[in-house]
Amino acid sequence: MKRLVMVLGILLLVCGVVGLVHPRFSYHRQEEVAKVGPFKATMDEEKIVQIPAMLSIAFLVSGIGLVLIGPQIK
Repeated sequence: MKRLVMVLGILLLVCGVVGLVHPRFSYHRQEEVAKVGPFKATMDEEKIVQIPAMLSIAFLVSGIGLVLIGPQIK
């Protein structure tokens, strides 16, 4: 149980740091817009996702809490 709490805390810490360092990321999505017989028309769309700073800070605080509490669990 200690290890699980510690690993979860470390993962939350890493996610929080990544969210603060790189708060925006983009990805491409290909969507089919029309299909006529054997022919397909697709559209490639770029989506941008913004990670809120408060969420990253909450992950950091939770991760620190779990890392500090982890060794004290019996």
